Amino acid sequence: MSFFKKLTGVAVTFSSLFMTLAPAAYSAETSVTQSIQTQKESTLPAWWKEAVFYQIYPRSFKDTNGDGIGDIRGIIEKLDYLKSLGIDAIWINPHYDSPNTDNGYDIRDYEKIMQEYGTMEDFDTLVSEMKKRNMRLMIDVVINHTSDQHPWFIQSKSSKENPYREYYFWRDGKDNQPPNNYPSFFGGSAWQKDDKTGQYYLHYFARQQPDLNWDNPKVRGDLYAMLRFWLDKGVSGMRFDTVATYSKIPGFPDLTPEQQKNFAEQYTTGPNIHRYLQEMKQEVLSRYDVVTAGEIFGVPLERSSDFFDRRRNELDMSFMFDLIRLDRDSNERWRHKKWTLSQFRQIINKMDSNAGEYGWNTFFLDNHDNPRAVSHFGDDSPQWIEPSAKALATIILTQRATPFIFQGSELGMTNYPFKKLNEFDDIEVKGFWQDYVQTGKVSAEEFIDNVRLTSRDNSRTPFQWNDRKNAGFTSGKPWFRINPNYVEINADKELIRNDSVLNYYKEMIKLRHKTPALIYGTYKDISPEDDSVYAYTRTLGKERYLVVINFTEKTVRYPLPENNVIKSILIEANQNKTAEKQSTVLTLSPWQAGVYELQ
Repeated sequence: MSFFKKLTGVAVTFSSLFMTLAPAAYSAETSVTQSIQTQKESTLPAWWKEAVFYQIYPRSFKDTNGDGIGDIRGIIEKLDYLKSLGIDAIWINPHYDSPNTDNGYDIRDYEKIMQEYGTMEDFDTLVSEMKKRNMRLMIDVVINHTSDQHPWFIQSKSSKENPYREYYFWRDGKDNQPPNNYPSFFGGSAWQKDDKTGQYYLHYFARQQPDLNWDNPKVRGDLYAMLRFWLDKGVSGMRFDTVATYSKIPGFPDLTPEQQKNFAEQYTTGPNIHRYLQEMKQEVLSRYDVVTAGEIFGVPLERSSDFFDRRRNELDMSFMFDLIRLDRDSNERWRHKKWTLSQFRQIINKMDSNAGEYGWNTFFLDNHDNPRAVSHFGDDSPQWIEPSAKALATIILTQRATPFIFQGSELGMTNYPFKKLNEFDDIEVKGFWQDYVQTGKVSAEEFIDNVRLTSRDNSRTPFQWNDRKNAGFTSGKPWFRINPNYVEINADKELIRNDSVLNYYKEMIKLRHKTPALIYGTYKDISPEDDSVYAYTRTLGKERYLVVINFTEKTVRYPLPENNVIKSILIEANQNKTAEKQSTVLTLSPWQAGVYELQ
């Protein structure tokens, strides 16, 4: 991964060089940065800008003890698979002790490993084995709320006088009703009454996930100590779950009807959020070699850069959801709506512009909270799964942002064919069912037709390793349903087929690693209103590259705008005919994708 990059005539060795060295060598990045202070902030080197991340949902990745649940040993077992794919860093979803009401996002003990996942020794081994392979580990940090079984909350609800009472938000009700009209993300009220004390506690998510009171300095102090615990173990990255909701609206006033329609945004308007993030950076994060990424769901695009503008000393990157949720109703979040390619590309353009000179985005098309990319933005009919999966891979790996590949995307894994409510596991689906179907607002058929497309469960089915029993995921009974198409779509089969989705991902990752312009280059959409072909350029100094994707199942004749001329072909997928040098027109096969050097 070593290479030189040229920025305005100044040659520098970038941080990818250090990815091949021992982790301690990353401190050398400082001297590199200092040597190019005259360059734009957006092109400053950083290992996490050049890295390709892979997201692992541990419960569904690989089970090694036959209990049907993925575990840390399973991740260790597959590190060589990930290294061969070209992965530099791994983000794992919550690994902490949890009752699993919300699949690990309800934490009972922050400094203990979930029993189903293994032991602390397993975790330490994972970090050690990753370092041997020059890979880094990012963990999920869930500190907006805890589990209702966390010792802090057990103490908090024991009496109004308990010292831990102020670790959470307790309020009196109004006329035997909740303190205000806040809705929960998972349906129903965001307040739950405790019969013992007669007060209500706040939970933006499930009632088993009470929100922490960040206004209490003791809470922040305890959370910062927990962060140091994991950083001292060698963790290199932290992804902060629902980070924009830490600060609450003072006084908890009722939301207006208009505010209730977009309550997710309202929950991100707490006045102290940026003060808390700057404090966390100063007190903890700035003292470690760690990258931070925040999930800022609900934050409007125009406000998002406040969280990751490097001059503000808060986060390094953010996960924004404008793109991945473009086809979701903002009020009825389970409902699917139609989208267009022009909407898709215009959101990407806004995200890139918003990052600007001082910010840096993540880029992803699926994750544990959203449906599979191929079923969402591609075409999961059997004929088009592989072509559209390769096309989407081309997009993910050629953005001016750090790419995050969700487990199974590199195989073209698809949504599960859900038909009935009892096939879903997700607490969110069950909450929406109560709010909309049981109240008679929508029919069961309409609801299932929509959540089949939008449910988080689509991405949580076990990884498809081979075509044997349980897709090679476990020797026991899987904790969740395995997609029946595992016989056709699995890692073993794709590893040995040169034209597979998996091998295309490998080639695309290699191309990104060796092509500086695909990381740091300026992004420009050259046909922003086109609803068939997505085409954009990446430019760094005198190097210019064109990325083209045909988003249709039809052959499209595409004249290159702005007098562009093909100089060479870097990679193509799904093409019937290879593009010719000096071409000014491309004849694109269905779902064809390519990266070309321009004259």
